[in-house]
Amino acid sequence: MADVWVRLAQAVAILVVGTAVFWPALRGTWIWDDQPEVTLNTLLRDPDGWRKFWIAPTTPDYFPLKSTLQWLLWQAWQDDAMGFHVVSLGLHLLSALLLVRVLRQLGLRHAWLGGLLFAIHPVTVESVAWIAELKNVVSLPLLLLAMSAYLKYDARWRARDYGWALLWFLAAMLCKTSVVMLPAVLLLHAWWKRGRIGRDDVKASAPFFAVSLTLGLVTIWFQQHHSIGTEPLPTVGLPAQVARAGLALGFYLGKCICPVGLVPVYPRWAVEPPSLLQFAPWLLLGAVGFAAWRRRATWGRHVLFGLGFFGLNLAPVLGFAGMSYMRFSWVADHFVYLPLLGVVGLAVAGADALADRLSSPLRRYAIGGVALVLVALAAQTYRYSAVYQNETAFWTYTLARNPDVWQGQYDLGIALVNAGQPAEAVAHFEQALRLNPRSADTHYNLANALAQLRRLPEAIRHYEESLRLQPASADAQCNLGNALLELGQTAPALEHLAEAVRLSPGISAMHANYANALNQTGHMGEAAAQFGEALRLDPNDGLAHYNYGNLLLKAGRAYEAIDQYEAAQRLLPGNDAVRNNLNIARQRAGLATPLETP
Repeated sequence: MADVWVRLAQAVAILVVGTAVFWPALRGTWIWDDQPEVTLNTLLRDPDGWRKFWIAPTTPDYFPLKSTLQWLLWQAWQDDAMGFHVVSLGLHLLSALLLVRVLRQLGLRHAWLGGLLFAIHPVTVESVAWIAELKNVVSLPLLLLAMSAYLKYDARWRARDYGWALLWFLAAMLCKTSVVMLPAVLLLHAWWKRGRIGRDDVKASAPFFAVSLTLGLVTIWFQQHHSIGTEPLPTVGLPAQVARAGLALGFYLGKCICPVGLVPVYPRWAVEPPSLLQFAPWLLLGAVGFAAWRRRATWGRHVLFGLGFFGLNLAPVLGFAGMSYMRFSWVADHFVYLPLLGVVGLAVAGADALADRLSSPLRRYAIGGVALVLVALAAQTYRYSAVYQNETAFWTYTLARNPDVWQGQYDLGIALVNAGQPAEAVAHFEQALRLNPRSADTHYNLANALAQLRRLPEAIRHYEESLRLQPASADAQCNLGNALLELGQTAPALEHLAEAVRLSPGISAMHANYANALNQTGHMGEAAAQFGEALRLDPNDGLAHYNYGNLLLKAGRAYEAIDQYEAAQRLLPGNDAVRNNLNIARQRAGLATPLETP
């Protein structure tokens, strides 16, 4: 009974400390890929969206179970990011508790320490605090359930345990295929446990390999056709790929052991052509592996199991297969979320070994040292979680350490414009263009910022460049037309505004904007037709009603103007301009004016 209470206290400690270190992230808003993943994902608003994720996906990856969870979260929370953060943290802490169970099944006495270490490790911040990485935190507990069930099967050979293991693995693969290496891990476990891989082990792993291969090929297809598409990825030759993979392995292992200098987007190493020194990580890892193999009868077996788990689960993200993320960096913390478990398991095995060998006084010092390490990790995680609170904090932190991320310069510019700081945004858009001059969106948003600052000739140049790169942009056509109109270039302005309407005929705002320009330039008949179409598409556009009323009043059609002003007044209550013009229209129509108070 005492053991039950001890385990309960350990679980509570993991939950409490884990929640505390991620507290700043719970107040975070949407950042970077959160928009296409959630806020701009129309399937989440579709009542039938959950089904479409399974049978008609338009997403960058085929992760239908993860997407269904996102759909459910959207129904519950809409655009309240805190709800998503709470679920992500809850899943992460569930993984920490399940890890404790798996480590106990492997015979590790300090398993709870592994759960706590994983719960508070700083490299997990990117997966937990970034809503777009929900796929990481939802796939891992399913994988751990699969591992736990398989360990039961391996101990008792019950078909029910095997069935659950395969089912949990399939569910994990439908959340994220980063768990694809489990079948190889199962064979590694068989070697670790029995010193060999038998025929029964191979037969038992075969269905897992079939699931991995099938859904792995699906993921590759989606990456090529939906995520990467036609945009080229940075490519290097085979020697450079080998060097890069070794550097990545060393980088990830270093961040797991000493997680300092973490950055959401790391600088990309120059590896083409590779230097001889860049192959050094392979030599070091080979030396460690050789030493462990020679001692495989004792401690080497555990090292090979832990590092093997680490390396196997990193293999898919070492750069031999193209991934869309490699447009920005070769490495990322969220890629090591699952492999970290191998390092954590080795740390726990080391704690068990030390506990057996140290005398009581030394054991107290060791406990104190472990406590200090855990406190330092917790403090680092707490500080780093705050980086993910909003777009401005996220990109300001990143660009201070890696200024050559064009996407970061662009996104920070957007955040500054939204915060009412277009002058500050201009510098970031310009830097983004220096890094990626062929971004139509960057030219467009730079033009918008310049237009707000009344630097219209510069804005026009960037609108034109945006349209050269992306001619079918209705927004760029519209805003270019408005800028030209302000400079008195009426004819080209109307051409661009008409083109904007042609490109987006079902958008009320495009018709209303074109109507305003036609009205300003004396084309009242055409303007009236455009206002009519705008209001047909969106009868609740109060500003369109008001502007149409102004046109009608100018044309001497006071009674019709009154109808438009009254509609505008219902939709824009308390608007002084609407009330004043309604009074003028009633006076011209010979009617009594309404009360002057709103």
